[in-house]
Amino acid sequence: MTTTTAPPPAGSAAAAWFDQHQPLLDRALATIRTREYWSAYPESPSPKNYGENAQAQGKTALEARLGTRFELAQPGTVGWIGAERSPFGVAIGVTYPQIDQDALLAAVTRAQRDWAAATPKYRAGVAMEMLARINKASFEIAFATMYTTGQAFMMAFQAAGPHAQDRGLEALAYAYDAMSDVPSFALWEKPQKNEPLRVEKRYRIVPRGIGLVIASSTFPTWNSYPAMFADLVTGNAVVVKPHPNSILPLAITVEIMRGVLAEAGFDPNVVALAADTPESPIAKQLATRPEVGLVDYTGSSSFGTWLEQNAKQAQVFTEKAGVNAVVIDSTDDLPGLAKNLAMSLSLYSGQMCTTPQNVFVPRAGIKTADGDASFDDVLGAISKAVEGLLSAPERAVEILGAIATDATLERVKAESAKPGVVLASKTLAHPQFPGARVHTPLIARLDASDEERYGGEMFGPIAFVIATDSTEQSLELAARGARSCGAITAVLYSADPAVIVRAEDFAADAGVSLAVNLTGALLVNQSAAFSDFHVTGANPAGNASLTDAAFVANRFRITQTRTVVPGTASAG
Repeated sequence: MTTTTAPPPAGSAAAAWFDQHQPLLDRALATIRTREYWSAYPESPSPKNYGENAQAQGKTALEARLGTRFELAQPGTVGWIGAERSPFGVAIGVTYPQIDQDALLAAVTRAQRDWAAATPKYRAGVAMEMLARINKASFEIAFATMYTTGQAFMMAFQAAGPHAQDRGLEALAYAYDAMSDVPSFALWEKPQKNEPLRVEKRYRIVPRGIGLVIASSTFPTWNSYPAMFADLVTGNAVVVKPHPNSILPLAITVEIMRGVLAEAGFDPNVVALAADTPESPIAKQLATRPEVGLVDYTGSSSFGTWLEQNAKQAQVFTEKAGVNAVVIDSTDDLPGLAKNLAMSLSLYSGQMCTTPQNVFVPRAGIKTADGDASFDDVLGAISKAVEGLLSAPERAVEILGAIATDATLERVKAESAKPGVVLASKTLAHPQFPGARVHTPLIARLDASDEERYGGEMFGPIAFVIATDSTEQSLELAARGARSCGAITAVLYSADPAVIVRAEDFAADAGVSLAVNLTGALLVNQSAAFSDFHVTGANPAGNASLTDAAFVANRFRITQTRTVVPGTASAG
């Protein structure tokens, strides 16, 4: 693909990297069309995949950073800031460059000129080498994510490492594919009475401006890599604004990216870090700067909506909060249903944007393979499955992780004092981290009329099992919640094909993705790169999807130059 003719900078490794990684890119390009299973980066931390000492070396590298300055040699550094508090009680103590916005954005703007002038091929080569080196740092990034977000190690490794890298590669492939539709040159001939009119036309991909990526506190890399790599490959420079409690994983990422850029002969300020603190936030200021042409955000609905309404100079992509629902109509496997939901409710203490919150069950009960089950039977099966899953503390902490924020703890405390609690949230001691904030899920029994209580997002380990008049009402309530508050996932349990078709219609109308009859290892929380579209952009949970063509197409524009071929006939 050639949409400009600029070669890589003198001494650059960009061309060699593109050749080296082209087979991986070709596979990614094929898979975004078939949407079959494929993962470019091994999700198992096995020594067979990453080397005998990789985990220990990654942990040592990460812990050597604790209590130090994170040097990035960025222009516009006016001081050092950092306020990360570990949900595991680990003393982080890392400080990061405090930026002067004018100076940093001026440097990033200058750096973007040469980056945008390079061909998409060379930009893709650099970006894929970034991913390769990020993959080698997967353990270091995993421990950084674990310590700052509260994820247990295995989730931190997979979600912040290989799964995030897959999502980055997926976005890279979509962006490269979108630019491939634009030729670099065309000879345009318009037939006329005598000689045809001949015009040479050259087309160029141009960036929208600096891409600002505002990251989440819980999944800093998984939610950020798609935007970062889509921006870079389409010629935009990137400024990463991490959540102030989870800076370290993205600081490591930025450090790696800047190193690759410099090695390729580009200005490393094509990628920069803009850290802040809860007391002195800078996201609003950055998002409305005229230099910023793209904003990607993951987090609360209130701030996401503010960005959509106020960052008028930029193309804004958001993933916000939602109220995810489960509708239970009938099942051939009530124990399997209960165990699957227990894991979905417990994983990372419900701090995933895909975690179910509202479980709708007809008050008259449901049909199962073993006969009728009352509402209380279903509620009891789910509660007992959660208790059984978390009965061994050493296993429970590896599922639950730790609570990331004080606000989530306060939410659990507040719900614990309300009526209807059938499974109380318990505090667990972590065998490795005495200061860890570990809490089991709370489950409350509600009625369909209690919509004021279950109608908004209750982020964290809180679930409601709600009695309805019928499956039809359950579907209506689930769809209404998605349309009003947003939803990313929905689950249906039914042995009736007609109900399944009806639920698909409800889900489509509400703009939410539906999973049906999950009773085994697959959880509704999980979203697979190259296959699952994460968020639809069709309800208030977000205006964009990871990853589809719309996620990348608006990140670049096309300019053209028209030159009449010498000696051609006049147009008039």
